[in-house]
Amino acid sequence: MVELLPAAGFLNISTAASLVAAALALYFLVEQLSYHRKKGPLPGPPLVVPFFGSIVQMVSEPTQYWVVKAAQARESGLGLAADFLVGKFVLFIRDSELSHKVFANVRPDAFHLLGHPFGKKLWGEHNLIYKFGDEHKELRRRVAPNFTPRALSTYAALQQRVILAHIRRWLDQSAVAGGGAMSLRVPCRDMNLETSQMVFVGPYLTETTRQSFGDEYNLFNTGVMAMPVDLPGFAFGRSRLAVERLSRMLAECARESKARMRAGREPECLADYWMQEIVRDIDEAAAAGQPPPANTDDKDLGNFLFDFLFAAQDASTSSLCWAVSALESHPDVLARVRAEVAEVWSPESGELMTAEKIQEMKYTQAVAREVVRYRPPATLVPHMAGESFKLTEWYTVPKGTLVFPSVYESSFQGFSSPDEFDPDRFFSEDRREDVVYRRNYLAFGAGGHQCIGQRYALYHLVLFLALFVSVADFNRDRTEGCDDLVYMPTIVPRDGCTVFLKQRCARFPSF
Repeated sequence: MVELLPAAGFLNISTAASLVAAALALYFLVEQLSYHRKKGPLPGPPLVVPFFGSIVQMVSEPTQYWVVKAAQARESGLGLAADFLVGKFVLFIRDSELSHKVFANVRPDAFHLLGHPFGKKLWGEHNLIYKFGDEHKELRRRVAPNFTPRALSTYAALQQRVILAHIRRWLDQSAVAGGGAMSLRVPCRDMNLETSQMVFVGPYLTETTRQSFGDEYNLFNTGVMAMPVDLPGFAFGRSRLAVERLSRMLAECARESKARMRAGREPECLADYWMQEIVRDIDEAAAAGQPPPANTDDKDLGNFLFDFLFAAQDASTSSLCWAVSALESHPDVLARVRAEVAEVWSPESGELMTAEKIQEMKYTQAVAREVVRYRPPATLVPHMAGESFKLTEWYTVPKGTLVFPSVYESSFQGFSSPDEFDPDRFFSEDRREDVVYRRNYLAFGAGGHQCIGQRYALYHLVLFLALFVSVADFNRDRTEGCDDLVYMPTIVPRDGCTVFLKQRCARFPSF
């Protein structure tokens, strides 16, 4: 009897192993069948790795991954392609009109805007982009005063001071290095972070909190491109915790701004313009014996301010790098920008550019719009299908699908010679491609969730272009593949836009 026990134990282990193998085989079969049922006639991999799908390829080589998806959608003639990522069916959309259909149907029973494939886990469900209906409309109404001409004029002085201070630093670093080439991606990112801090909550951050803010944001940024493993020691988990700490810092800024606006002070930053409206709404509710309106407490406002910061930061870094690259490779465009700026402002004038002067630079504004078309910073706008949705006569998007409208692909549809960098498409009165092909200009999205800060984004790019070309001479350190696209998480040149710099003006402006 005793001698039979080992055999019985072996039999139990063998049986258990067989059952596990059978269960795994069944899971694999069910997953493949489910994938093919959802995929239907769309191009995509014939088999997918259980649970993980193509996540390794997407994270390790995102540029090539999305190039393949776009090619599948284009070559099939369907404008769509399918895949599977971490347990989720994925739909890639190349066709501009189908992307519009997604953007126009962001609501609980259709598509939910995500901003990032794992955005809700990364920065929580409080994000402005996750709001729907009347709540979303009311939030956008309160945010609107942040981007009026008066507000943009206030920000312009702050932006110019920060931009010039950083360009001065770049020129000094270049001189110390004997005129050697330097990559602009990280310096542009640092400049944008300081610009965003000053514009959004400038008076309410000390030097110490600014440094802490920068460190936390770098932690967050690292996690955006990491595997979505929310465990201690993993970049994604550290990123999520960094978001919480940043939101708490910004909530304190909102509290201080409310007090300052209630005291009747003049707005000095974006938070002030926003809190003016919010304080008025809170006081009116109190006078009527009502509780404060929704989404007006400090914690909520800190979360929303972080949303703005994230939206402004990496997208702007991408645009600045591509703008420098495009101008250097198109000397005729660069000469026209310099000539236009010189008509309204000189580095030796001892004055900052006024809002009126900035508005006069129509060609430079066209250049900024073309930079964003030619290299839209956020190439994809992830959505989730909350319910099944009939996208075409022949295809219904299954519930739970991760949907990726490609604004990058739309930017190269319709426009004349779309692969060419040509600002005249937005400057020439005869061409007016911003009107003729406006449905393909999707860099800022479309519909009710269209980017509310697009005016600020273009304004910032115009200011940088005007200042940079006026005070600096620059040449790319061109190497093979230097302008290939890489995701960081927005797209930037592979070499980080490496340039040789030297001072152009006789006297560098100081303010």
